[in-house]
Amino acid sequence: MQNTEKTREMFIVRALEKILSDKDIKRSHHSQLKRACEVALEDIRKELKDVDTDSSSSALPLPKNDAANIVSAEKYFLPFELACQSKGTRIVVTALDCLQKLIAYGHLTGNIVDSTSPDKFLINRIVETVCGCFTGPNTDEGVQLQIIKALLTVVTSQHVQIHEASILLAVRTCYNIYLASKNLINQTTARATLTQMLNVIFARMEACAERIDTADSESGVDSSQTPSIPNGEIQTEAEVHAEMSLSEENVADDSIPDERIVPGEESLSEEDEVKKVATLFVDQLMEQALQGVALKSDDCSEIVENGRAGSDSISSQPSTGSAVNTSVSGRTTPAPTLPRVPSQESMDVTETDAPARFTHVTQKDAFLVFRALCKLSMKPLPDGIPDPKSHELRSKVLSLQLLLAVLQNAGPTFKSSPMFITAIKQYLCVALSKNGVSSVPEVFELSLAIFLALLSKFKQHLKMQIEVFFREIFLNILETSSSSFEHKWMVMQALTRICADAQSVVDIYVNYDCDLAAANIFERLVNDLSKIAQGRQALELGATPNQEKSMRIRGLECLVSILKCMVEWSRDLYVNPISQTNLGQDEKPSSTAKENHVAANHLTPSSDNPQQFEEKKAQKEVWEQGIEMFNAKPLSGLRFLEQNKLLNREANSVAEFLHNEERLDRNTVGDFLGENSDYCKEVMCAYVDLMDFHGRDIVSALRSFLDGFRLPGEAQKIDRLMEKFAARYWECNPSDGIFASADTAYVLAYSIIMLTTDLHSPQVKHKMSKEQYIKMNRGINDSKDIPAEYLSQIYDEIAGHEIKMKVTSSNKPGKQVIQNEKKRRFLFNMEMEAISSAAKNLMQSVSHVQAPFTSAQHLEHVRPMFKMAWTPFLAAFSVGLQDCDDPEVATLCLDGIRCAIRIACIFHMNLERDAYVQALARFTLLTANSPITEMKSKNIDTIKILITVAHTDGNYLGSSWLDIIKCISQLELAQLVGTSVRPQVFSSSKSFSSFLSPSSSFHNYGDSSLNLNSLDPSVKESIGETSSQSVVVAVDRIFTGSTRLDGDAIVDFVKALCQVSLEELSKPNPRMFSLQKIVEISYYNMGRIRLQWSRIWQVIGEHFDRVGCSPNEDIAFFAVDSLRQLATKFIEKGEFANFRFQKDFLRPFETIAKKNRSATIKDMVVRCITQMVQSQAHNIRSGWKNIFSVFHLAAADSDEPLVELAFVTTGKIINNLYEQQFPVMIDSFQDAVKCLSEFACNAAFPDTSMEAIRLLRICAKYVVEKPQLFMEHNMEQDMQVCEEDRPWVRGWFPLLFELSCIVNRCKLDVRTRALTVLFEIIKTYGDTFKPNWWRDLFQVLFRIFDNMKLPEQQTEKAEWMTTTCNHALYAIVDVFSQYFDVLGPLLLEDLYTQLIWCVHQDNEQLAKSGTNCFENLVISNGSRFTEEIWNKTCACLASLFTLSCPLLGHHINKKVEIFGGIYTVRSQESFDEILKYDPDPKKFSAFLIQSMVFQEVMVTVENFIFFPFHPDESEKATSMSDSDSVKTTEIPGMYSKMSSKHLLNIVSHLYNCNQIVSNLDSNTAVQGALWRAVQDVDIAQMPLASWTVQTKEKLLPLNENSKPRIMRMAGFEGGPNISAFTHEYRTMSICMKIMFAILRDPLRQDVHKEVKEILLEQSVLVLQKFLHLTDAYQLERWARLFKLIMVNICELPDAEFKDYAAVHYPMLCYIQCKDISPELRLLLSEYFLRLGTVFQVTDKALADYLDNTTNSLQKLLAAPTLLYSEHLRRVEEVAKEVPSQHRPIDKMTVTAYVLKNYSEL
Repeated sequence: MQNTEKTREMFIVRALEKILSDKDIKRSHHSQLKRACEVALEDIRKELKDVDTDSSSSALPLPKNDAANIVSAEKYFLPFELACQSKGTRIVVTALDCLQKLIAYGHLTGNIVDSTSPDKFLINRIVETVCGCFTGPNTDEGVQLQIIKALLTVVTSQHVQIHEASILLAVRTCYNIYLASKNLINQTTARATLTQMLNVIFARMEACAERIDTADSESGVDSSQTPSIPNGEIQTEAEVHAEMSLSEENVADDSIPDERIVPGEESLSEEDEVKKVATLFVDQLMEQALQGVALKSDDCSEIVENGRAGSDSISSQPSTGSAVNTSVSGRTTPAPTLPRVPSQESMDVTETDAPARFTHVTQKDAFLVFRALCKLSMKPLPDGIPDPKSHELRSKVLSLQLLLAVLQNAGPTFKSSPMFITAIKQYLCVALSKNGVSSVPEVFELSLAIFLALLSKFKQHLKMQIEVFFREIFLNILETSSSSFEHKWMVMQALTRICADAQSVVDIYVNYDCDLAAANIFERLVNDLSKIAQGRQALELGATPNQEKSMRIRGLECLVSILKCMVEWSRDLYVNPISQTNLGQDEKPSSTAKENHVAANHLTPSSDNPQQFEEKKAQKEVWEQGIEMFNAKPLSGLRFLEQNKLLNREANSVAEFLHNEERLDRNTVGDFLGENSDYCKEVMCAYVDLMDFHGRDIVSALRSFLDGFRLPGEAQKIDRLMEKFAARYWECNPSDGIFASADTAYVLAYSIIMLTTDLHSPQVKHKMSKEQYIKMNRGINDSKDIPAEYLSQIYDEIAGHEIKMKVTSSNKPGKQVIQNEKKRRFLFNMEMEAISSAAKNLMQSVSHVQAPFTSAQHLEHVRPMFKMAWTPFLAAFSVGLQDCDDPEVATLCLDGIRCAIRIACIFHMNLERDAYVQALARFTLLTANSPITEMKSKNIDTIKILITVAHTDGNYLGSSWLDIIKCISQLELAQLVGTSVRPQVFSSSKSFSSFLSPSSSFHNYGDSSLNLNSLDPSVKESIGETSSQSVVVAVDRIFTGSTRLDGDAIVDFVKALCQVSLEELSKPNPRMFSLQKIVEISYYNMGRIRLQWSRIWQVIGEHFDRVGCSPNEDIAFFAVDSLRQLATKFIEKGEFANFRFQKDFLRPFETIAKKNRSATIKDMVVRCITQMVQSQAHNIRSGWKNIFSVFHLAAADSDEPLVELAFVTTGKIINNLYEQQFPVMIDSFQDAVKCLSEFACNAAFPDTSMEAIRLLRICAKYVVEKPQLFMEHNMEQDMQVCEEDRPWVRGWFPLLFELSCIVNRCKLDVRTRALTVLFEIIKTYGDTFKPNWWRDLFQVLFRIFDNMKLPEQQTEKAEWMTTTCNHALYAIVDVFSQYFDVLGPLLLEDLYTQLIWCVHQDNEQLAKSGTNCFENLVISNGSRFTEEIWNKTCACLASLFTLSCPLLGHHINKKVEIFGGIYTVRSQESFDEILKYDPDPKKFSAFLIQSMVFQEVMVTVENFIFFPFHPDESEKATSMSDSDSVKTTEIPGMYSKMSSKHLLNIVSHLYNCNQIVSNLDSNTAVQGALWRAVQDVDIAQMPLASWTVQTKEKLLPLNENSKPRIMRMAGFEGGPNISAFTHEYRTMSICMKIMFAILRDPLRQDVHKEVKEILLEQSVLVLQKFLHLTDAYQLERWARLFKLIMVNICELPDAEFKDYAAVHYPMLCYIQCKDISPELRLLLSEYFLRLGTVFQVTDKALADYLDNTTNSLQKLLAAPTLLYSEHLRRVEEVAKEVPSQHRPIDKMTVTAYVLKNYSEL
């Protein structure tokens, strides 16, 4: 304690003694000082007597910690105060030095009340004393240095506290010393001291705020337990702050000027040594100030509660600080509390920012200092070019430097405090709006640096201000041509920093370009940078080429930085192919938010919704388009905005739009409001009504009125506007006492407009005076005058301030012709002044606006950013690569393109990606039509970048792979040029030297060697670089690395490679580079998952299809061989069941074999397949289908070795492999059957055909033996087939179908064998067939008859009909008979339909075959027919009758439905149509065939009813016995199986046919027409293919003599009177047989009566016909029918015999008179004998009768003949008049009429 006191006293004693020893102390004006020093020394000596003297210690003295010491330490201040006030330099220096040491070591704290001023602390007086030592520029340099030293100690000391006015005084004094001092060291020291002061002031504020926050979080802890901060920590913290401050100062002083270095100029640093001295001095001073607290543990803690308590009173009543509230030492000794007297700055804060409240006095200190610096920076510079050494410029520069240091070191409190944010808006931003357009480079540079600091740390609060900076200042400077290069360069430097920060770049886009009310800062920035990068920027006069180049490079750097920021921002979406697995599985980004950026931006006032911002951007674009349209045509713009639902066309809405939208052209607005239309007037009224003129004078109101638009030039428009303005003004101010009415306001407003024009228009030479103006306005106030004083005020105001439109933003500077540097500077100053004014106004207008700022977080923002800006980027990079050969420019352009491609890839922007990749490919010169000699180093770099893009962005390239692969393909040519290696091509015709010709390009590359020595060395080096090891390896990595591409990317890659391969192969000299690479990547990627591999192979397979079908055999051979290798490797991998990958893989073999016409290639394909079968049969699964398809194609070939090889392999498969692994091969069973069928159908190799049919028979064995395999195995085409039907669908049906195809396609021997095998299989295995299988089978079998539908000229048709057709028909019937129990109910109707179709064809053989099959079917199965089947059979017979009956009018058609089919029949109602005959041989042949078929039908009916017995064929000689009559039970045909109904049905149809053909005899007109047809037709032209062989043999030679034979064979006889006798005989004969059989059948007595009536009628007709016949042939045929009737009648019982005899007797009597055969006479004799017996006629009675009536008998015998002839003639006449269908059928026939009349006789 004593040592400390002694040390303190020694400081004071020495100082006082030194002062007293000074020679100037003896002067009279220092008497008070001398006296004070002596008194102080005396007091000290007294104290020293009470203290033991000890030796001096070298250790630093420590202050006492008691109240006594405090008092004693402060009581000696008076001598030093007086010393500081003296004029002696040495005395002042000594006093200041002692005060500084006392304060530094804590001996002088000044924390007591000042005795001279009770409202202040002593420390405030001390500060004032120290600062008072500086009296201006003439102050001694040593004194200046001591002042700086003392003030720095006061501000930074931990033992004293100064606030508000005192701290401002200290800062101001140092500031003034810097400005006034002429010593460079003092200046530098003062600036460094200011920096340290500011750092301490703001650091204390941050520390205090942190302690307050900590106290808030620990509010539950007792204040006594609040931990204090250890000394060491405080010292360390202060040191750290000091170091940071000094380092920042160095940065502020050194780094910023470095950026101003203009390329080509040198920078000088003359102040380096001075700065070192000043820095060393300040460092020593700081160490000295901090040493006083090195050993204290409690002096640095501050009571937080006191600090918080004091904060409440700062805002409302600031004080200088009480001893308790502001003590730093933490002493508990009470001290008087004094109210702090507010300083002027403090009062300003209190008045202007009354609502704000400071949390602590340190915050207010910082605020006052910050505001003072802002105001200092706002002071204007003198006009003209400022002197660098002037106080104004140095003050501005220093204030800006200090502000920059404050902002760069801003802590959390500074960045978040509303007071500082407001100060930045109201002071700093306004100051920057002025300094940011300064012509002084240093000021401009510092303004840019401050703006960067604001953008980095305060952008959340300065959204509107940042927009103004960009829009009005920086971008305008870049765009104007009058700005200096130095200014532009510095702006570009600042933009470089901005563009390097991803968060800032994205934030600019989100907050401005996506804000409806903000400018498109990002878009405009990119466009300007793009112009600069292209060299199209507006450079000032005299810019050097190096400067232009540097500016261009800097523009490119900014663009590249923006793109890199986008890439960095969206990196989480990027998936590097290198990190992919070899299976190519896709990876998804792990995050959708930028966590690192979010962590750096805690404050997010508004939510970040990418979709919402994108919608806003789209809406903004519509708004901008609408505003642009409005500025051109207002109504069109309003209509457009209304259509897009952005604006309501109502007047009020439009008026608000005109008020609020600042982007509207003010001239257009004025013209629109002044229009005379009703709508415009309504909008104008609403526009004016929105203004509030209450309490405003007319000039102010008029200024406000004209702010938003410019008055139009038309007087009528101005009149309307002024009239509405006056009305509104009068409405708002009706009782101001000046204007009598609105008219007065209207006239006065007009006069004010005129006055403004007169006074401020340069075109008006003679200006209006005030008296003239007053005189002009006399009598306008309702015939009274407005007060002259009022008009005088208006005149003065207008003269001083012109009425102008509201300044919202500066107009975009246009390009002007600058002739010299003087004009440039003049224009620059004018433009900068306009920009500054606009920016300042805007800054002031938005200083109180709180605009939400969105801190971007999401990745998706990059996509719309790039979509908007990709074209300027591309333009800049393309121009740079094309026009400039500078390596730096090329590198930047390539980096930019690479980044742009990355962004476009990540966000799947195909158009943009393709554009950039195509540009990159174009600048490689590989795909351009330019010679290789033009290749430069930048082109090589482009190639490398292209390869890099392929490596890094392969997953996203999509269709852009095509451009890359094209370049790689051409790169191979360049590599061959560089290495002088001949290219590998398939053929060559051009010389290699043509590749180097000026008109040739890579596409015209030949194959000769190249002399590289003849090229320019640089070109030679560039070409050689293409074949460097790095390039070759990188290209190879593209293909080997394809395994890492994802599923979609590898498909795009393969597509591109295949397309390039096709282009290579289509050249005159085809190349195989890409084709080889296809094979390579197929090997590499074969290990992918099957889903991906199948997509890959789909593309590669199609490519092999096309290449393998190339007309160039070398290409096709290479493709097939490559395909074989790939297929072998792929098949080795095997395949699981139910997969189809092998099938897809082997499909190209099938396609090549099908489409390539080269025998060599086909042979190669077959051999490849054969080799695979031999070596990999155990691994083949689904590939068997392709294998059989290839063999199927080979089977149709005419090359014997090829067919033999394919068939041998197929035979081995069927014979051997089927036996071993049929379950695996079952999927290809159908293909195998089809293949064998094709072998069988090859007519060139009949032995192979027969063997193939044998193999088909073997295949049937596998189907029948292993049906379970077919049921259990799943096939893709059988998913809808039930399990039970699968053996049929997969096995039987294909097999039987192919056999039927062989039958239809092959020659006789082969098809006969096939038909035999077909039905052999059916008959053998038919018992396993299901009903639905039989239905399908018969559809196949019926297809055999399709050959009958071929044209008649078919040469083999006759052979077909006579052989295969008959065979097939009979075989079908045999099958049907064998399985009738199943097939009868199921398919009988279908079979009948087919038979009917056969009969209906105009083909004799086919019809006969059909009738024969019908006959055989009924005979074979009739015993099993049910009633329903007999109904169908009879219906079939009826159809046969209908379709075959020769109606003679055969060409008259009528469609009828028979068994579901539509058939054409001849109408029996149109006999007369035969008169319209057509002598066509074909039609006549068809008519004859129809007649012959009708006879076959008759035979068929007779055969199946009575087969094998025919009643009319029993021979009788002279008499008949009982044994000759046929009993019913002895009839073996189907008669006994048929019911009476069915038999009578047949009789009815036969009778109808008989009527039709018999009517021909009585129709002479038809007979004549038919005869003419027979005579006119050229019978030699009739087709013979439709006739049977037997018929043709009977007719040949076919000439006119053949006609009678043809007609008789067709059933017609006679000459001109043609008769259908044969048909009539056949129908009647069968009818008689059936009816007599029924009549004799005792089981059919129910129909005997009906049959008897029919027989009576029909037998009479037969006898009548027999009486009239004269032709021997007809008589002979009809005699058989007569014989049939007579025999059967004689067999009848007597009762029935009488009935028939009563009718037949007269005609039999006349028949006896005819010349008949002995046999018939014998029958008649027998009949008459039976007649006599039955009627009991005796010989005597008869003799008597004859004797008595001889004459009468002669008459009686003649009567019947006369009666019959007469009545027959009458009946025929009636038949001509009445249609046949309406003729009554009754027993009153001709015979009945004759008998009746004969009885009467």
